[in-house]
Amino acid sequence: MPKTVCSAAVFAAWACLTVAGPPCLRADDPAPAAAGVARDAAPANPKLVKLPFSFATGMENTPVVFGGRPLLVDNHRPGGFEAKGENAYLFITDLTTGQEVARFGKGHSFVSAFVEGPELNVFATEFTDFGNVINTKCINRFSTADLKTWKQELAIPRDGAEEFFNSSVCRDEQGYVMAYESQVPVKWCFRFARSKDLSHWEKIGGLEFADVEGKTAAANPTIRYFAPYYYVIYGIHCRQKGPWAHYQYLLPETMYVTVVARSKDLATWNLSPTRGPMLDPTPGEGINNTDADLFEFEGNTYVYYGTGDQATWGTIRVAMYAGPMKEMLESYFAVNVPMIRFDAKQRKYVYP
Repeated sequence: MPKTVCSAAVFAAWACLTVAGPPCLRADDPAPAAAGVARDAAPANPKLVKLPFSFATGMENTPVVFGGRPLLVDNHRPGGFEAKGENAYLFITDLTTGQEVARFGKGHSFVSAFVEGPELNVFATEFTDFGNVINTKCINRFSTADLKTWKQELAIPRDGAEEFFNSSVCRDEQGYVMAYESQVPVKWCFRFARSKDLSHWEKIGGLEFADVEGKTAAANPTIRYFAPYYYVIYGIHCRQKGPWAHYQYLLPETMYVTVVARSKDLATWNLSPTRGPMLDPTPGEGINNTDADLFEFEGNTYVYYGTGDQATWGTIRVAMYAGPMKEMLESYFAVNVPMIRFDAKQRKYVYP
């Protein structure tokens, strides 16, 4: 789900965690049985620790390890609800020194990154206007071997009235898979594309993570693959009616959280049955924990995410799982527990 801010200072991602404490159950929640999972029987969330710092600037971002260095690939989109592409750009920060090491991609936003050997690949949406008027052109790929010379090429062209926002790329046995966010047929949803070389992409027809029946949001996807499963981390509006009834929320004002689902074929997805969403605001984080992206570094997994109110303020924060990413993602899916499914062919949630 895209964000804008009313200052050049920031907004961020979407993101992370359930921590210990009394749950906040909303009065307007449907009965737990409606979601097929009783709250008391739901397994506990894997332990994520929210680290005590934040980034004062930046928006959507992806942490990566490139050339042995931990980097944060980020974007700058000033202007709040009147953001203009001419003022936007992409940049990279060295997470060890805190210094900016690259700036490129003028007119682009909604950035993600993927490292393939000696090459850093950055995907971002080109736009002219964003806010009350939205006008995006396409998703482009930027690639570099030295953070100085960048090659730009078209990745996903616009099709009719469709607008593009966030995207994310992973590798599987067949090549590469992209999940990319759209506002068609549901605001918000995401679709998939495949590539053999990261350069030429083909959209996958007939599969849309779009809740056409319930009209609920599935925004800002981040995709990862650990055989035999694809995992997608995405943001939802938890005040919407839908499959969120079994989750417990920490604050009554919470609006936007991050959830995780997995699939073996990109068509049938299981939604994590844990007690809470993957990422849930704690005091001081506003109403939002979304736009999550993550990397593994020195044996631990770090989730970068955005807080705030989705309108006027926000920061990037980080949560840590003490273990590898594969282990963390697998921990969200306990065995022998009923799970809500999403059918990407029928474009709807299916309850157990």
